[in-house]
Amino acid sequence: MIQTDFRQILRTLLDHDVNFILVGALSAVLQGAPVMTVDVDIVHQRTDKNIDALLDALAKFDAYFRGHSGKRLEPTKGHLASAGHQLLTTNFGPLDLLGAIEEGLTYEQLLADSIDVAFDGQSLRVLSLAKYVELKEGSERPKDRARVPMLRETLQIQQNIGQSLEDEND
Repeated sequence: MIQTDFRQILRTLLDHDVNFILVGALSAVLQGAPVMTVDVDIVHQRTDKNIDALLDALAKFDAYFRGHSGKRLEPTKGHLASAGHQLLTTNFGPLDLLGAIEEGLTYEQLLADSIDVAFDGQSLRVLSLAKYVELKEGSERPKDRARVPMLRETLQIQQNIGQSLEDEND
């Protein structure tokens, strides 16, 4: 099993100018949530230009679909243009490409609920912790539901810190 190199996956996507929003547990980790994950989940913009950039990045990863009983199937433009989930194995670990997430939310719809996070000298779009918590609260998956109390607590701590800083500046 390949250990996931989160930094290399994200850096390669950014270096190829792929428009995406980091979602999933890693987005929460980058915002201070004490959760574990083994993969990178992104929602990508599904324009022709962006899909071409994404395919170029995936070639650097030697990406292929996981779970196909020994068959090596590589993602195509058609796969990446869909709203579906493309679950890939790469040289750097698992990468899940999502055309849309819960409630059919696309890249464009999630932009308002994303924030910029400094990452290796670049700007990384990340789903806000508040939106991540909201989506997990609506999930029926036991794994997601189990994380909700910890995620809520992390969000509350951040809000309290933010309020304290505002009070100091007044």
